[in-house]
Parts: sequence; structure tokens; C-alpha cells
Amino acid sequence: MSIRLPPSSMARVVAVCGMPGSGKGEFADVLSENNIPVLSMGDMVRAEVTRLELKESPGIFGEIAAQLRAQHGEDVLAVRLADAVGALLESHSIVLIEGMRGTAERVVFEQRWGDNFFSLAVVVSPDIRFSRIQSRGRSEDGNRQAFEVRDARERGWGLEEIIAESDFLIDNNVNLEMFRTSCHAWLKSFKNQQ
Repeated sequence: MSIRLPPSSMARVVAVCGMPGSGKGEFADVLSENNIPVLSMGDMVRAEVTRLELKESPGIFGEIAAQLRAQHGEDVLAVRLADAVGALLESHSIVLIEGMRGTAERVVFEQRWGDNFFSLAVVVSPDIRFSRIQSRGRSEDGNRQAFEVRDARERGWGLEEIIAESDFLIDNNVNLEMFRTSCHAWLKSFKNQQ
């Protein structure tokens, strides 16, 4: 059973979403630098790959994420993460969930925190995303074909829908400095809305 915070509560949850390579991690870094705790949904999948002692490769993380969803429901990662977020809300006024990817996850968060839950999408063109993915060197990143497969899989979870329906939007078709400036400006504005 989930406990829903009353709308008058000052504690708020923000989930950042975006296609792979859009800049969710950079957004999370900015908030972390401002003493806002960040919980990553992707880290949960990476931990599962490690737990299963699987070799890291471009396809394995997506396969494990898909397996978890098939075995435990589309909302499995959100359900597993919600209690940890709730615990952080006891001592922080804002908590960030990095990497919300589907409509089922959003439903869990909306039901848990109601009017105190917000979503933010980071958007950027596919070519820029692919270029950035190639330069970051993560084990889950591969060639253009792997990039397209990953995009299609995440679209299947409802990612495009939650991006389109987000409460906030930050354009990342800019350089890193400009993007970070936009993230800081958004955070300042969001804090002032309390």
C-alpha cells in the first residue's frame, strides 16, 4: 500500500526523462551539485546485471530491463525505487529520480506523491544524442544500430508519451555549458515555486 503525501507538503519528487543520450545524467549532476539526492533507475538495471554476473555489452542492459518488466510488471523499477525516494523525502525537500522511462512508472509515482510529483523531459535531436553516446564510453552504448534498437525499445515502454506530457521541458540541442545554465535556471525557478 502506498502512502500519498498531502498536497500541502513541501517535499516534492521530480523524475527526469528523455531518450538515451539526451542529457538526463547531466541534469542529475546539476541537481546533485545543489545537494538534491538523486536515485537512478538505470543504476538499478546496472546493479541487476552485476548481481547476475553478466558480461556488460550494449544489448545486455536493455535485455535485463525488458526481462524485469516481463517478469514483474512494467512498473517494477518504480515500485522498487519508491520506498527509497520516500525515505529521502523525510530529510529533503526535493528528490530527483533519474531515468523514468515509461507510462507505468509514471503512474506509480503519480499515485504515490500526487500533486507533489513532477516530470521533466530533456529533449535533443537523434544525431546529437548518438554523437554524445559515442563519446561517453558506457558499456551499454554501441553502434548506430544498437542506438536505434534501444530507442525503439524505450519508445515501446511509453517514453515518447511521458516526454510529450512532462510538466517541464529543457532543450539540450546546445553545448554543455548552455545546458547546465538552463538546468540551474530551472532549479532556481522550481525552488521558488514552493
